[in-house]
Amino acid sequence: MKTLSPVALVTGSTSGVGAAIARRLSREGFAIVLHSRSSVEAGHALAADLGTASYVQADLADDADRVRLIREAVGAWGRLDVLVNNAGISRVIPHADLAAATPAIWRELHEVNVVAPFRLVAEAESALREVARRRRPGCVVNISSHAGIRPKGASIPYAATKAALNHVTRLLALSLAPDIRVNAVAPGLVDTPMTADWTEAQRLWREHAPMRRAASPDDIAQAVMTLVASDYLTGEVLLCDGGLNLT
Repeated sequence: MKTLSPVALVTGSTSGVGAAIARRLSREGFAIVLHSRSSVEAGHALAADLGTASYVQADLADDADRVRLIREAVGAWGRLDVLVNNAGISRVIPHADLAAATPAIWRELHEVNVVAPFRLVAEAESALREVARRRRPGCVVNISSHAGIRPKGASIPYAATKAALNHVTRLLALSLAPDIRVNAVAPGLVDTPMTADWTEAQRLWREHAPMRRAASPDDIAQAVMTLVASDYLTGEVLLCDGGLNLT
């Protein structure tokens, strides 16, 4: 199906931050391609709710699925203007427990949090360059984490993958300009069902962040939209932690 609207693929977009990003882009006039690894029913329901949207299931740990995801995303609407690499995985491991951070965990997180975003950009490059020839530059936004900037995070392997993703963002920005802009948003704590019982982190943001609260999913969606709306910004890693980094 062809559309005159710009098209955005948002990975990991059936709940939480990804769903908020998809909803925000939809309100801004984008046709949306939703994605998840397993929540197929939720994906189809959200696609129906958004209207000009489709859903693709894919396991981003599998390279064949990555290739298929981009192919089906481009095929759904005949173009791809924006890729938001939101999907990622984490493991909670105390930083001092080095033995628990096994090689298998390092490989698992690296494959999904670093290799997958890179491969999706590589597969989407031709489609993103095609829209740049006729309209605005193509756009990639990677969802990173403040753990990739500060020595924090659920585990050392997780933090390391987000630091790697930040550097991949900058390297791709250099390599793909001017046809494709590549930026990242690095959230701190975000209020989602998953973080509802993270009492210590909630207290930290409430008492020490200048904004005195964690981010909402809509706050992160707004940051993503800021980067998508620009025709000039590239290579930026936008820290979105309510100012906690200042303390």
